[in-house]
Amino acid sequence: MSEDMRARAESLRQDIRRFCRDVLPADLRGKSQRHQVLDKDDYLRWMRLLQEQDWAVGHWPREHGGLAWSPLERFVFEDELARHGCPWVIPFGVKYVGPVIYAFGSEAQKQRFLPKIVNNEEFWAQGYSEPEAGSDLAALRTTAVRDGDHYIVNGQKVWTTYAHWADWLFCLVRTDREARAQNSISFLLIDMKSPGVTVKEIRTMDGYRHVNEVWLEDVRVPVENLIGEEGGGWTYAKYLLKNERTAGACIGMAWHALHRLRELARQAPLAETRPGGRPIDSALLRNRIGMLELRYLALEKTAYRAVGAMMDGTENGGEASLIKLRGTELYQDIAESLVDLLGAAGIAFDPAALHSAGPPPLGPDDAGGIIKDHFYNRAATIFGGSSEIQRNIIAKAVLGL
Repeated sequence: MSEDMRARAESLRQDIRRFCRDVLPADLRGKSQRHQVLDKDDYLRWMRLLQEQDWAVGHWPREHGGLAWSPLERFVFEDELARHGCPWVIPFGVKYVGPVIYAFGSEAQKQRFLPKIVNNEEFWAQGYSEPEAGSDLAALRTTAVRDGDHYIVNGQKVWTTYAHWADWLFCLVRTDREARAQNSISFLLIDMKSPGVTVKEIRTMDGYRHVNEVWLEDVRVPVENLIGEEGGGWTYAKYLLKNERTAGACIGMAWHALHRLRELARQAPLAETRPGGRPIDSALLRNRIGMLELRYLALEKTAYRAVGAMMDGTENGGEASLIKLRGTELYQDIAESLVDLLGAAGIAFDPAALHSAGPPPLGPDDAGGIIKDHFYNRAATIFGGSSEIQRNIIAKAVLGL
């Protein structure tokens, strides 16, 4: 990795810090840092703020409106935003389907979809998982049957994040019942306003609507919305999933949560000690935090080594899975420690107050958000490929099993 690359990445990190200090609106910063629920307008405003800096698609090639960031710059971008507790960079358009379109799509598809992704004019959702076909995408059963210049799509998708906000769904479908499972899957772009598309909400354990079922009943999709070749969807899906798993955000999120854990341990009173005592005075808690910090440092080092391998072409294929596996498990353990440290305030959870930016029933201002994150991120070791699947990928890529 050249010194010039390192210098560009460090310059970007400093620019992000200035942006968070001087540009990010106080109300959006406050909601995000308290882990409150952001609505669609919040996210659109956030994504447009990023694009005003040319950052939302900074990892794209210049010919498609990006800045041609190196893997290191891309990692630093996600990492630094997460460290500052910024909103999630909604990935479905800019990170997932956009790169698939410019890598495998037709010229007409690039001209139709990419500018609206760059300008956040259309909201996307991801139609991958199905009942009995979550991490095992080869088992999906949604079908697309050719009928002239259309496909007729029937099936069900599940855990579809923000489908209730989406204008478009990029969707894996089975177009050939006879071919080998991986060779029978195609990649379609589906207009969510099409007749036959039904979105049904799923409430997660934090009390909110993040995910949905999407039912597709005789939905007519123009053949021109097929990405690449029929039967090539498995290749495009793997390309997308690699983008999904190489996220610096999980490192930054872990750092942000660990920083809050240390703060809370120093500030909160500890009933079991003398008056004025603090949790950090407990040897058991210091040991718990120390172990989490060691795991974080190991993860951070591994992540930067993986980025270096991506840049010099020595990656073995297991790096993204290792970062996803260790990052999500560490974040869950830090979140659990935060809830434990809240004590009684970690039991009182009021989703309505959190959604309306009201104060939590007990504890510090971000107590409700800490509990929400703990609940919601139980799914982090499932979505994007479960931890079990990540271990299988690592075993195959690294050990040759």
